[in-house]
Amino acid sequence: MTENTSRKMISAMQVSLDGFIEDLDGKSDWVDSWADALQLIDEVDTFLLGGHMYPEYGEYWESIHADPQRIPLLPEVPSQQGRLPSSSEIEYARFAAQTPHAVLSTTLESVSWPPKAQIVRNLTELRSLKDTPGKNIYVVGGAGLIASLMDADLIDELWLIVHPVILGSGKP
Repeated sequence: MTENTSRKMISAMQVSLDGFIEDLDGKSDWVDSWADALQLIDEVDTFLLGGHMYPEYGEYWESIHADPQRIPLLPEVPSQQGRLPSSSEIEYARFAAQTPHAVLSTTLESVSWPPKAQIVRNLTELRSLKDTPGKNIYVVGGAGLIASLMDADLIDELWLIVHPVILGSGKP
């Protein structure tokens, strides 16, 4: 009998109390911090993102890592505008800067942050990544990526971070 040595792919999604991840306008400005999810997942040595989410993710966390005392610009999250990064966001940016990232994309030509980022072109490459020795893979998102990975039976754990807000409608 062969033992399964595959490492886990774990996602932690931010969700409203009534089960939505975005409002009708596609916004998630009710989320206070995007860094808190990482504290829930032990032993992570790789992050995985989708190509649609990556560009703004890279810009946002790189700006915090480069200067934690500067207000980062994230136009689609008004609740985070005009404030300095929290200590958990600074910690996340530091960890992310040192952690390899895989970006699943068929359209991106390059990824620049963090320095250990690479583009993965298909699910076969992801399965190979999952089968390499290592710690857990934190699937940062977005929602389309997570749905695709669930359909492909690649997500091992899906954590829901439930916020005490009712949106009433939006993207479930």
